[in-house]
Amino acid sequence: MYNKAIKQYLEYLKLSGIQDIFVKPPLQINKTELLKELEEKYHTCTKCVLHVERNKFCYGNGNADARLLIIGEGPGAEEDRMGKVFVGRSGQLLTKMLSAINLSREEVYIANIVKCRPPDNRNPLPEEKSACLPYLEEQISIIQPEFILILGKVAAVTLLEIEQTLKAFRQQTYNFNGIKTFVSYHPSALLRNPNWKTFAWIDLQKLQKDYFGQ
Repeated sequence: MYNKAIKQYLEYLKLSGIQDIFVKPPLQINKTELLKELEEKYHTCTKCVLHVERNKFCYGNGNADARLLIIGEGPGAEEDRMGKVFVGRSGQLLTKMLSAINLSREEVYIANIVKCRPPDNRNPLPEEKSACLPYLEEQISIIQPEFILILGKVAAVTLLEIEQTLKAFRQQTYNFNGIKTFVSYHPSALLRNPNWKTFAWIDLQKLQKDYFGQ
C-alpha cells in the first residue's frame, strides 16, 4: 500500500510537469560508534535471569566493518570477568584457527547468541536465547558481513532454526538473511576433543576458499 501511494504521487508530479526530484543522500553510518552506543544502552539488560549472576555484559567485539562475523554460544568465566567475547582459552584457540586461514582477530567481528554467562557454562535456555537474539540480529544488520561462521551446535540450531547434529550442519553452507553461513566446532569442544581439530580444519578451508575467492 505504501509503495503504491508513492508511485501514484510520482505519477502526479510527472503529470504536473516536474521531471526531476532531488533526494538528500543518506548520512554515512559510523558502525563502530553505533555499536558502542548500543552496547552502552544494553549493558544493564535484565530481560532474562542470566543478569542475576552476571559480572559483565559481553556484547561483542571486533571490526564493525568485518566481512566475517563469528558467532558462538555464550560468554565463559574469563569473558564474564572482562566483558569481552572469546578472551579465554577458547578465544586463544580461535585466534590460532583464524591465523591458520590468514585472518586476524582485528579483521573479524565476534559475538555470541547470549550476552551473559549461563551458570556453570550450561547451555542457554530457550527463554534466554529468545530474550537475547534481537541484540545479535541487530548487530548482524549493522555490520552486514559477507560471511558468518557459527561455532557449535547450540548456536547453529538457534540461528538457523534447524534441529540436527553438528555433523549434519557441517555438510553444507546456509543462507542467513542473504549471508553465506558456515558451521563448525566451537573451540571449547576442540579443547576437550583435540582429534576433532582435523575436521574443523576442513571447515576452515572451505571458508577460506570463499573468503579469498580461491
